[in-house]
Amino acid sequence: MRIGQLARRSGVSVRALRYYEEQRLLESARTPGGQREYSDEALERVQLIQDLFAAGLSSRTVVELLPCVSTGVATPAMLEQLIVERDRIAARIQDLSRAKTKLGHVIENVTAANVVQD
Repeated sequence: MRIGQLARRSGVSVRALRYYEEQRLLESARTPGGQREYSDEALERVQLIQDLFAAGLSSRTVVELLPCVSTGVATPAMLEQLIVERDRIAARIQDLSRAKTKLGHVIENVTAANVVQD
């Protein structure tokens, strides 16, 4: 698929896809006319990249860890980094869950006391 099609299907801008290529996060082939062509697997790769960025991983970390995704093989250092990132994400989820619960209590209290109109 071409870059515009991948952008539409993934919800990611063409500019971001070019950045992913510059950072070695994503690969494309070139047509004889020089246009980028992506495999069908590129959509899944872009979605994974987006998820990892949303979880707070840097592009450098993602570049280091993506070979594990493709090959299913990791060096001991890569495995350790995967575990560190997973544990960091789990801690962040706990923090967010606590904040959500507290906001839920605030909403309940405000609702019970009737919302003041501006």
